[in-house]
Amino acid sequence: MGLLNFWKKKPAPPEEAPPPVSSEEAPEQALEPGQDLGQAPSQPEPQPEAPSEGQPEVPYGAPAEPLAQEPAEPTPEEHTTLAPAEDQGPPPSEKKKGFLARLAERLGKTREKISGSIDRLTLGRKIDDELLDELEEVLVTADLGVKTSLELIEGLRGQVRRQELKDALALKAALRAGMERVLTNVAPVPSRDNAPHVIMVVGVNGVGKTTTIGKLANYFGQQGRKVLLGASDTFRAAAAEQLEIWAERVGCPIVRQKHGADPSAVAYDAVEAAQNRGRDLVIIDTAGRLHTKVNLMEELKKIHRVLGKRLEGAPHEVLLVLDATTGQNALSQARLFHEAVPLTGLVLTKLDGTAKGGVVVAIAEAMRLPICFVGVGESLDDLRPFDPQEFAAAIF
Repeated sequence: MGLLNFWKKKPAPPEEAPPPVSSEEAPEQALEPGQDLGQAPSQPEPQPEAPSEGQPEVPYGAPAEPLAQEPAEPTPEEHTTLAPAEDQGPPPSEKKKGFLARLAERLGKTREKISGSIDRLTLGRKIDDELLDELEEVLVTADLGVKTSLELIEGLRGQVRRQELKDALALKAALRAGMERVLTNVAPVPSRDNAPHVIMVVGVNGVGKTTTIGKLANYFGQQGRKVLLGASDTFRAAAAEQLEIWAERVGCPIVRQKHGADPSAVAYDAVEAAQNRGRDLVIIDTAGRLHTKVNLMEELKKIHRVLGKRLEGAPHEVLLVLDATTGQNALSQARLFHEAVPLTGLVLTKLDGTAKGGVVVAIAEAMRLPICFVGVGESLDDLRPFDPQEFAAAIF
């Protein structure tokens, strides 16, 4: 009240600024209208006030401009408006860079198994036949397989004799180049120019087949394809419901029937529906089955035949989904499924959770089938087309 009494006795003229009471000049800008002025007399220009209860006391003479001009904190809606639109996503170059970073990060266990072992083996040692023998054991335990490991090591031995490998960097570069040759020496990925293009997806229980189909639908949808899903897994309880959830999530139709229906009939209806609705890509889910069960493998053959009768050339692709964490067992699955239905490509999931990523190289060398897609995580964008150079770079 002392400050207010002071102003009562000596009110400043309207045209003049208040006299200074400290070393700093009093602000010329008035406090905002509507602010509680306490008992201060009415003036042409609002005068300083005593702080109200619960407010911090501001010394008279302190700059008032920040109080009058400081913008209000944006609301959550304003933050959303100002931020880049999430639905547009990053540009393609950023998406590619982001996936490469995730690939390198999530192949960490495989990289440590192979590249890290090379660093430890070569530390303070000459690269000779003895060291290569130890490296061969590393490659086998990383699930590259005995045959593939032997072939890669034999290539390195020739380079050692020619004195081309003098340090760990040269050894890694040579091994990386050898892996890339194996991964590229496979059959080409089938053309997807058919309309509709039919993809039949097979695999054992537990490899993430239905989830992979959902991610494939998302990927092809981003490429501008009009996708339709066919729920031919009529054996497993709630399999069709699970696939329907994925269809809703990625925004594509699904053809399904009741539990226990004929899987071949569902596949037939899916292709027919795609033709009638103008959908240009059909992905057929099939029941997960043990690759050793002959009767279940016969069911796959029937679906394959029925699709061919409904549409010439269908299915245009047969993709086998494999769990990379199973190592060499994945290779056994690939061989037995390939005997039942002609596989055109492979999808490897769960590469982020294993040190057995070398099985990718082993399968490519043994089957000569392309690795079409790899999964390195749980999100929709963690399933991407396989690139041999990117994979080898992520390991080394």
